[in-house]
Amino acid sequence: MMEKQYAVLGLGSFGYSVALTLENMGCDVLVMDASYEKIQDISDKVSYAMKADIADPDALQALGGRNLDGVVIAVSESLEASIMATMICKEMGIPLVLAKAKDKLQGAILERVGADRIVYPEIEMGSRVAKSLVAREFMDWISLSNDYSMVEIAVPDKWIGKSLTELSVRERLGINVVGIIVNGKIDVTLDPQKPLPQGGILIVIGANDILEKFDSAKK
Repeated sequence: MMEKQYAVLGLGSFGYSVALTLENMGCDVLVMDASYEKIQDISDKVSYAMKADIADPDALQALGGRNLDGVVIAVSESLEASIMATMICKEMGIPLVLAKAKDKLQGAILERVGADRIVYPEIEMGSRVAKSLVAREFMDWISLSNDYSMVEIAVPDKWIGKSLTELSVRERLGINVVGIIVNGKIDVTLDPQKPLPQGGILIVIGANDILEKFDSAKK
């Protein structure tokens, strides 16, 4: 099975984080940025690092022969550069173009010129921070849709040593445990008969209204 190949255009904090995460997940990652310092900083952490202006069509054409699975356009400061990069990447036949936008207007324009997916890191991060402040049980909160979210929660004290089957988590609480993190390692093939360990972090999916009322002390 060939490794998936992605390009990340723009190395702000968002682009840098996406590039390193993809590389750590075993993907081949090419990054492009006009800053020599940023390229130097990341060059030994990703598969390829190119110093180039992503607003330059010739620089983007260099991506054409790489058989990319997707491109992340991680600049939102220059809408013109984002539009140009989106259009060129789609013209080259890249199957997935994900573009960063700072607001809904910018997102709508990028969708109009061909972006397959739009992300709003500032808006989404603000939402996640707010939810994590209110729902203190959870270490992280990621919205999957308007109605459902994925959260991380430390194994509640009352659950330690008991299995998911024994706890009847889905039937009793209406949430689905889809994985566990132990000592930094993620296991998504969690055995429902196995006792839950102290110090483990559960990955849970559920309806927002159920998650917002979740109180492990009462479960």
